[in-house]
Amino acid sequence: MISEKMKAYVAGSSAIRAMFEEGKKMAEKYGAENVYDYSLGNPSIPAPERVKEAIIEVLNEENSLVVHGYMNNSGYEDVRETIAESINKKQGTNFSMKNIIMTVGAAGGLNVILKTFLNPGDEVIVFVPYFGEYRSYVANFDGKIVEVETDDQFMIDAKKLEAAVTPKTKAVIVNNPNNPTGVIYSEEVIKAMAEVLVAKEKEYGTSIYLISDEPYRELAYGVDVPYLTKYYKNTIVGYSYSKSLSLPGERIGYLVIPSEIDSFEDVLSAANTANRILGYVNAPSLMQKVIAKCVDEKCEVEKYRKNGEYLYDNLVKFGFSAVKPQGAFYLFLKSPVEDEKEFVSKAKEFNLLLVPGSSFGKSGYVRLAYCVSFDTVKNSMPAFEKLAKAYNLI
Repeated sequence: MISEKMKAYVAGSSAIRAMFEEGKKMAEKYGAENVYDYSLGNPSIPAPERVKEAIIEVLNEENSLVVHGYMNNSGYEDVRETIAESINKKQGTNFSMKNIIMTVGAAGGLNVILKTFLNPGDEVIVFVPYFGEYRSYVANFDGKIVEVETDDQFMIDAKKLEAAVTPKTKAVIVNNPNNPTGVIYSEEVIKAMAEVLVAKEKEYGTSIYLISDEPYRELAYGVDVPYLTKYYKNTIVGYSYSKSLSLPGERIGYLVIPSEIDSFEDVLSAANTANRILGYVNAPSLMQKVIAKCVDEKCEVEKYRKNGEYLYDNLVKFGFSAVKPQGAFYLFLKSPVEDEKEFVSKAKEFNLLLVPGSSFGKSGYVRLAYCVSFDTVKNSMPAFEKLAKAYNLI
């Protein structure tokens, strides 16, 4: 028999993945061009050509025993130094390779850092709505998720955060730009949050670590994304190239652990150990070398902006309600009925695949991942119009 913990995980298995699988079946039945799948955040923009070139260069230039061999658990030193220099240039920071740990994507990085910090019963604050997998990541290490509601624009409310922090609070997770809403937390919001955490650390005599989950950092539409290490000393940054370079299947990312955080040497040592004993051992060796050659490459973010603006403008025209996304590639749409699962079911009648907001801790909403082709977005409009009419919105 499987463990009791896994029984709970299986029962709460990702609605996003389930919808994605259902979409593949519908595509076979109706034709892919007639199914409008907004379920999974799987980039539709190809990786930059430079990535392919870099893979070939690494394989041709490097000793195969090096490319495919073990290295320090933190990753190759030259790769980490290259990434640190790139961050410093972009953000005006002062990191070196000792501050970088290469990870198996952002998800791997978050699990590494949560294992580093959490004792059973420790609390991790998340802001609603939030990426639902955080529940599992925290539960992996017997921590407790504490949900803090955001305001009507999905912005962090410092007073609600203040009320939620307790002596058991070990970490706070911020996802910026945000999945599922597409909002970007402003500098003003980040400063207010940091002030609360500094005051609470002083009040309780504890260290509260801010974990900044940033796989969508480069997907920002004319809005600055604050770099959180500048505002709060005990910040850890988790990054992935899954979205910025359209490499979700390659599972390559990193953690930034600033030297200024409390107990830096212990945290760094524990994170490296966690990287190993969680079974990752080290991040994929070939992709580390490739990333070093592509660290400043960019995907065509404007295509996502075009999708998001077209989708938002038309859905609002049809009578739907949403906060306009500022980044990432998600739109969090208010359901016209209280039970958003009923709305999701109705949408499927028009071959529209949406994800219920309860998967993100926020019922009454649905998420649309608009990282699809523009043709898919455009061609789905008649279906959305019919859906709106079914609810007498137009």
